[in-house]
Amino acid sequence: METCLMTYISFFSSDWLAGNLGVIALVGGVWTVTVLSPGPNLLATLHATARGGVRAGVATAAGIGLGTTLWSGGSLIGLAALFEAFTWAYTAVKIAGAAYLIVVGLRLLLQRRGKAQAAAPSGEPPVGLRRAFLFGMATDLANPKAAAFFASLFAVSVPAGASFAFQAGICALVVAIAVAWYAVAALLFARPRVAAAYARLRGVIERITGALFVAAGLRLAAGRT
Repeated sequence: METCLMTYISFFSSDWLAGNLGVIALVGGVWTVTVLSPGPNLLATLHATARGGVRAGVATAAGIGLGTTLWSGGSLIGLAALFEAFTWAYTAVKIAGAAYLIVVGLRLLLQRRGKAQAAAPSGEPPVGLRRAFLFGMATDLANPKAAAFFASLFAVSVPAGASFAFQAGICALVVAIAVAWYAVAALLFARPRVAAAYARLRGVIERITGALFVAAGLRLAAGRT
């Protein structure tokens, strides 16, 4: 027990921080810039928030966090190398992800509006929390390029021979940044003025969102390994 406690304390000691602060800053900085760039994850969060309120938006952010956990953790155990060795596996995941994004986009573009939207009882969110969580996770997992991104980022930042605890901490950092940003985006988008503006322009915004999802899917399908 005492040995474990001393190991824990030394892990977070000033010496440890001084030796690894540069790595933490590099990974955190690069990943923050990447997360802040608009993409399917942000669209999914805003769409779920608009449909189900801030709780649905935060649930979507949590789903994105799980997807980020799988991609970042997988890259540390060699997922990118596996995709490189078995290109058919990467192609299969890429096609499945592209198809998912395109289907989501087409559903937004082609859905019937008006009476169907008015049918939901007032105050009842049309998007459940479980569905929002799975929506966020699926949207994040739809892009297998994340494995290559994390592999490249970790390769140039995480020192060779880093401990499992350090690697787990780096994964926790990128997940925390992603969940925090998308949760904040949901909170901002749920503000009364923004929600009222969305209600007035709902049809137009959802068509634009659908078109962006389709474009993201086509771009993913056309991209090279």
